[in-house]
Amino acid sequence: MTLRPFEPADVPALLALFRDAVRRVNARDYTAEQIEAWASDDINAAAWAERFAGRFAFVAEGAGRPIGFVDLEDSGHIDRLYVCADHQGQGVGRALLAAVEAEARRRRLARLTIDASITARPFCEAQGFTVLAQQTVTLRGAEFVNYRMERVLA
Repeated sequence: MTLRPFEPADVPALLALFRDAVRRVNARDYTAEQIEAWASDDINAAAWAERFAGRFAFVAEGAGRPIGFVDLEDSGHIDRLYVCADHQGQGVGRALLAAVEAEARRRRLARLTIDASITARPFCEAQGFTVLAQQTVTLRGAEFVNYRMERVLA
């Protein structure tokens, strides 16, 4: 596995990775209606791609293809952290978080935040994040539970 900066040409592969991960991994904690809303085929790829603009974003590659990605907002909020369904539990997420933490420390940020899914919460807790609040969010008409979490950087 290698880590590299995000490139705009990555968008189609990352969007496909995102949809597949949600459909195959998050499906154990969310309903079919929620999964369809979250990983919809109707996601506007251009708008989804625009969210990478100006952010620290890294891609994990394995065998020459993306197997995970992360993007960090200037505030220290991790907007997206997804790992390919076939590479769960192999250290990809930890490597991406380590890259984010290094960048956050370089920027002298005091903390990282993330809105973690039910599925991702145990992973985030294992990486030192603590739950600030349970939230209910609405996306494309479906309500979801997730967790606002933070990790204070020493």
